[in-house]
Amino acid sequence: MLSNLISKFHLFEKQIIHFKILKMDAWKRIDKRVVPKLIETTVKLHPDRNALSIFGGETITYRELHRRITEISGILREKGVVKGDKIALIGENSPNWVIAYLSTVFLGGVIVPILADFHPEDVSNILKHSESIGLFATRAQLMRLSGYDFGNVRFIITLDNFEPDDSELEVSPIFKLYDKAKEAIYDLAEKVGLYGKCVEEDDLAAIIYTSGTTGNSKGVMLTHKNIVTNVIQVAKIFDMNQNDRLLSILPLAHAYEFTLGLLYPLSVGAHITYLGKKPVPRLIQKAAESVKPTVIASVPMILEKIYKMKIQPLLETKKMKILLKSPLRKVILNKIRKNLIDFFGGELRAMTLGGAPFSEDIEDFYYKIKFPYATGYGLTETAPLISGSLVKETKKRASGRIVEWVEVKIKDPEPETGIGEIYVRGPNVMKGYYKNMELTREVLSEDGWFKTGDLGYVDEDNFIYIKGRSKNMILGPSGENIFPEIIEEKLNMHVYVLESIVYEKDGKIVGKVYLNYDLLKDKLEGHSEENRERIVKEILRDIREKTNERLPRYSQIYELYEHPEPFEKTPTNKIKRYLYTG
Repeated sequence: MLSNLISKFHLFEKQIIHFKILKMDAWKRIDKRVVPKLIETTVKLHPDRNALSIFGGETITYRELHRRITEISGILREKGVVKGDKIALIGENSPNWVIAYLSTVFLGGVIVPILADFHPEDVSNILKHSESIGLFATRAQLMRLSGYDFGNVRFIITLDNFEPDDSELEVSPIFKLYDKAKEAIYDLAEKVGLYGKCVEEDDLAAIIYTSGTTGNSKGVMLTHKNIVTNVIQVAKIFDMNQNDRLLSILPLAHAYEFTLGLLYPLSVGAHITYLGKKPVPRLIQKAAESVKPTVIASVPMILEKIYKMKIQPLLETKKMKILLKSPLRKVILNKIRKNLIDFFGGELRAMTLGGAPFSEDIEDFYYKIKFPYATGYGLTETAPLISGSLVKETKKRASGRIVEWVEVKIKDPEPETGIGEIYVRGPNVMKGYYKNMELTREVLSEDGWFKTGDLGYVDEDNFIYIKGRSKNMILGPSGENIFPEIIEEKLNMHVYVLESIVYEKDGKIVGKVYLNYDLLKDKLEGHSEENRERIVKEILRDIREKTNERLPRYSQIYELYEHPEPFEKTPTNKIKRYLYTG
């Protein structure tokens, strides 16, 4: 009996030890802030846990992830890739995208991730400007890029299956490994440490282009230290663990998704699933039902669209208005919250929001129903996070608390509001813009302060509030600072407005709106062009008047114009203002 008791105790002790090992996060154990060290450490801690999946397809463990990274690193070595070489990467989110990225930086190479939605001409410019010698791309992207100049690219590897490319493009064939060769390379790498040993903290890891290059290139240079430091900074404010499941819906080529949606989850042993297709609401819902994600990194526009299309029309019915003033109000709001959580799979505990401001009135609603969202703020140049918070710490209007090791100062703040340009300094701030010292000197001071171009202020709890871009600000008739983003928020709250843009024209504030044509169908169909134009003008006048009722006199809208199609946007769903304000 005593021996059985001792045996059970030892078994219990082993389970505790095993649990402690599983709870250990890779970022706590790395002694050098480089990406290969972070990945190798997490593989040792969580070898048999699921790492990456494609929805409806393959799942690979951390051990298998490391094996495939090593194999593709071997292929790159065979192609002559050495430390400092640039390798471009373009394609939709997938485990192979991750493997391609990590395989490059394991060798000391510099990855150039390109957003899949960039125009082929922009991709061509980036390939030439970055001096990339290799390219990872899906076959679909290669077909799209056919006929464009690839610059110094001397080999292409397809992301679909890492096989030779057999399209009409002239491509030097990939060195194909057979099973025995794969095993030999992997074993050799394990024994003598071929990969990752040459990488140092201040080595360049990535060049991220925030737009297609023209005469004014903006390739953000991030070092290994920039990236891994930001992973650690995220870990200190966000409580993710190895039991979390993530559904990835933002492009991995964007720094926000890469750090918060990939490297940080990998560092704690979490499981990430990719959609494999464009993240439309129907697919997100279907995938969420299967994956049951606990965490999703998103942009405010996702929640704003759900509110405008599904929730707002419901809340504005006569019956619902009566019920919301009755004792059933709390029950109804809880039901809406549950339906939203169910839409995202039923087990969502945190949705992180970044990349753009959250509409004030819509945020008020999500805050009121206690939807589990947390906001953050950052830029590609800061790898990206500057501030963020836990769901339970979320403050309305704020973009989270400034992260550890980052200094923020407000340059030339207004006496009354405290609003000024946000300057940032810390170990996550970029090295500079690639081959553009003039632009680098404009935004990066000699003592390390990065001028964000954003306007905001910091409160007594170290939470940061973003009020707009300094270059977008309009000066009012009596010197008032007018932020177009705030006016746009008010406009977008109108039931007939899906999105808008506000700017200055001939000294007056004007705007363009993309209307909700589904809701206006009955009003607009069946009319002559002349009558339709008259009806739209009446609708725009009503929108303008109702919006102006909620604005100070000095920032009221003088005129509104119809924009008959969605505005062109960046990958983080920000409207490309320069296309519409000329």
